[in-house]
Amino acid sequence: MKKLSIIIVNYNTKDILRDCLKNLDKIYNDFEVIVVDNASKDDSAEMVKYEFKWVTLIENENNEGLAVANNLGFKYATGEYLLYLGSDAFPKKETIKGIIAFMDTNKEVGISTCKLVLRSGQIDLDAHRGFPTPWASITHFIGLNRIFPKSKLLNRYFLGYQNMEVPHEIDMCISHFMMVRREVFNTIGNWDEDFFLYGEDVDFCYRTKKAGWKIMYIPQFEAVHYKGATIGVRKTSSDISPAGAETKKLARENTVKAMKLFYSKHYKKVYPAIVTVLVLAGIKLMEKIRAGR
Repeated sequence: MKKLSIIIVNYNTKDILRDCLKNLDKIYNDFEVIVVDNASKDDSAEMVKYEFKWVTLIENENNEGLAVANNLGFKYATGEYLLYLGSDAFPKKETIKGIIAFMDTNKEVGISTCKLVLRSGQIDLDAHRGFPTPWASITHFIGLNRIFPKSKLLNRYFLGYQNMEVPHEIDMCISHFMMVRREVFNTIGNWDEDFFLYGEDVDFCYRTKKAGWKIMYIPQFEAVHYKGATIGVRKTSSDISPAGAETKKLARENTVKAMKLFYSKHYKKVYPAIVTVLVLAGIKLMEKIRAGR
């Protein structure tokens, strides 16, 4: 058994995936790498077969979404830890070893992430998130968290009041660098396959916290993140993304679907009916706005 299984889900990012795998080969050796290719049309699978024979390649005939692919990768994984890594994420030399050492010492921690840094040098705040409660979401989408970034009341979405220089507990991180202790799966089960794209990591972290595990942000370790390279809707990577119009449309649609699904699954029975009506109306409005882009 390896100490670590790295699971990478790929969709039409052949050149970026190649760089990702080359980086992993340089920085760490006690691992197995599992690439789940979601029916890419750019010869990604062929590239992995011939250039990275040490990688376990799983080829899906259809793109059934990120959660399905994550679960498929897990079936092949043998590691004590599982690192869900984006094909557009590039951990620095000591990051993987450092995160594992931290989790070896802190047994109550179920998930850890590092500081994700965008190509611009800015921190990717999606790796440092609070759960999307109605209040956190409202203050985020109307921009109050940008006006008051350090406010505990008004920036619950990105937890901006936390000290970003020291390790601390967070609500959730994204699956572009998510180190998961194997026992977490024994506690909460697999990724929820109702989520196609977006929201699957929010749901996974929510269930992990509800089960009593801690989720930690470890900022002394870093990974560079070509954010949005697969889906093509982020300015931070629009110049290198191979995504076409269909993929971009699918991404925009699924952001809204994920919001509705997560709220219905976890919050609908928690909040009064009037709050649910307002939240779902807001999601519907956002759906129309994004459909018009």
